[in-house]
Amino acid sequence: MTKSGILSVQFNPILGDKSGNLEKAEEIILQYSDSKLDLVVLPEFFSTGICDEAFINSPEDETGGEVISKVREFAKRFNTNIIAGTVITLVNGKRYNTSFAINRNGEIIAKYNKIHLYNFAGGNEDKYITAGSDIVVADFDFARVGMSICFDIKFPMLYKKLIQQGAEIIASPSAWVTLSAFSEKVKSDFTKTWQGMNMCRASETLTYFVTSNQVGLADKNLYCIGNSMICDPMGAVVAGADTYESGVYAEIDLSVVRDFKKLYPIAEMY
Repeated sequence: MTKSGILSVQFNPILGDKSGNLEKAEEIILQYSDSKLDLVVLPEFFSTGICDEAFINSPEDETGGEVISKVREFAKRFNTNIIAGTVITLVNGKRYNTSFAINRNGEIIAKYNKIHLYNFAGGNEDKYITAGSDIVVADFDFARVGMSICFDIKFPMLYKKLIQQGAEIIASPSAWVTLSAFSEKVKSDFTKTWQGMNMCRASETLTYFVTSNQVGLADKNLYCIGNSMICDPMGAVVAGADTYESGVYAEIDLSVVRDFKKLYPIAEMY
């Protein structure tokens, strides 16, 4: 039985500091460089934080610009596949919230533009960003990885389409927030909802579900809850983070997913 190593990276980006945030990501990956690394997942907006100024004034081009160029170097250096969180890209005059799939050779093999934008409780994503439309599964050397982003988690039909396209792992870079002014009880309730959705998406798709979330104050109004996690096809949390910067690492057994797909062909049934 060959296991695959998955690392979810959780940290609090410095607003607008692309260089500093790439260093943070690299430092956390480096801590796990002696482990088996088949997939690394970075958070949504990992290079800028939730920063309107950066979204407007310094988007990347369709290749991901210098940010994704640096992540491509990480992939080669650490011999790992990477779901490169998200960056704002500018394509044909439109901005998209884009996640990049990068293989061990540092090649971009897939891109996903976030479909379900977040416009609630302080979010204003569609003010600057255009919603994507394409369902994307990245065909890595060890597994087929479905691509989703943050608020997509609220829309189970997206995940149905991902498993119909053969996804065995689903990665969800995130910046899951509450209002900073909310009470600790409300923040706790938001966290429980987040944890429940992670477990549910895993169990209903019979995949490994991997979230990489921001943590800490996103700005004076928004607080990211952390709690990045790796859930198995039964919905159990294999590994998870708390509310501090850290990596979340697990070795997973993809034969479990493949066996479940044979026993329960749910992609064909619903």
